[in-house]
Parts: sequence; C-alpha cells; structure tokens
Amino acid sequence: MQFVFKRRFPEAFPVIYMKKIILLFCLPFLIGSCSQYQKALKSEDMSVKYEAAVKKYEAKKYSKAIRLFEQMAPAFRGKPQSEKMFYMYAQSYYKTEQYYLAGYQFESFVSSYPKSEKVEEAAFLEGFCYSKLSPVYSLDQADTYKAINKLQSFIDAYPNSTYLPEANAVLKKLTDKIEKKYFEIAKQYNTISDYKSALVAIDNFISDYPGTQFKEAALFLKLDSAYKLAINSVPSKMEERYKNAKIAYNGLMKFKDNSQYKEKADEMLAKIEEGLKKYAK
Repeated sequence: MQFVFKRRFPEAFPVIYMKKIILLFCLPFLIGSCSQYQKALKSEDMSVKYEAAVKKYEAKKYSKAIRLFEQMAPAFRGKPQSEKMFYMYAQSYYKTEQYYLAGYQFESFVSSYPKSEKVEEAAFLEGFCYSKLSPVYSLDQADTYKAINKLQSFIDAYPNSTYLPEANAVLKKLTDKIEKKYFEIAKQYNTISDYKSALVAIDNFISDYPGTQFKEAALFLKLDSAYKLAINSVPSKMEERYKNAKIAYNGLMKFKDNSQYKEKADEMLAKIEEGLKKYAK
C-alpha cells in the first residue's frame, strides 16, 4: 500500500505570504522614496529641497522635513514660497514638541510676514510654545514671564480671535504659577520664623496681585506672622505689635468673615486681646 503525505500549512500562512508579497511590491517604492529624500538633502537645487520638504511635511514626517528646512532657510528668505516654507518650518518644530525652536520660528514668522493669513495663528502659537517651556513654580520663571508677555500681546492684538479662550486659559495658568511662587516665598519666611520678612513679602504680594486666588491664605499668613512676631518680641515692642496683629485679624475678617481659617484666627485674637490688657490704662 502506498501512502501519500499531504503537506499541511498553518492557517496563518496565506496571510503571512500575502504580507511578504505586498512588502516585496512596496520595497522598491520605499527605497525610491528614501533615495529621493537623500538626493534632496544633498542637492544644491532649492526647488528640489522645497518639493521634498513639502512632501515630508504633508506626510507628517516632520523630523525629516526639518532637516530640509534647516538647509533651505538661510537662502530662502525673500523668495515667493518663503512664507509657506517658514510657516511649515515653525509647525514642524511645534509638531515634534521642540517648543523653544518653534517659539523662535513663530516669532520670526510674525515679524517677517505681518500680513500673512497665518499670522494670527502664529502669534498665538508663539506664546503657547513659550508656555510649554514654563517650569514648575519653584524654578526660575524667565520663560513663564516671556509666555505671559507674548500671550498678553496676542490678546491685545486679536481681541476677537478664535484662539482667545485658550489664550486666556493658558495666561491664567501661568499667572497663577507666578502668584504661587511669590506666595510660597512669603510662606517660607514664616516657616523659618523670619516674621518681619514674611510681613513685608506678604504686603508686597497682596499689593502686586490684589485679585490673587491666594489672598485669603495670604491674609491669614499675615495674621499668623504678626501674631508670632508680637509674642516673640521684647516687652518694649509688644504692645505695638499686638495692635498690628489685631489689624491683621480685622483685615482677614473684612475680606471673608466666614474664612476657613476663622477658628485659628479667633484663637489668636483671644491671645492678642489678653496680651493687650497688660497695656490698658
């Protein structure tokens, strides 16, 4: 008896086989595409570079487009396609989250093409990019201030912009960060028992940021600092400092009579009043 063995292939084989066939058909195209890109990088012809850069940009291959834009930029200013090219250049940095370079390019675009239909968007993204560079509140806030200035300039220039809600939201977030930084500085003085410096820092903070979200906390911190300064003073200065602490208490209650700090504030007031009895005539 003769046995005939039939080779059995796994069910997935046809799918794998088809993928290989597709890859073989696509390979020449992929090689050709890479070859064209490499040729564009090496070419001295700006039109060749420009065409290749646009293709990469439209294909969302922004990193490759950037390499071409970097080569083209010095020689491209003043040419008919320069406006479009520099807009794509800035957007490519933005899309790859290179916010410092993107911010610089958008800033340059706004300055160079003030009549462009893209100038409003570029002006917004200029400030937005710098906001992305803003560090945590405890670090140097140079980029935060730059972003605030850029966004405020945008809001002033384009009060009816569709980007206005987002610009205002980002601006508020940045301003809150600056406020928190200076509030925390005042708080730190209190923590290390430098109550005089704390009081100066708090007064400056409230003066600079009258509408701050930290106002209630700042007013309580002022009371706490004034009270602790009073009870730790030499006898000759206690009366005046108790009175200043009572003024601080009244300031907190005037701002918010049902303050979340009222219980602690009332305890301090009771001790302040007790301390002042010593000086009553």
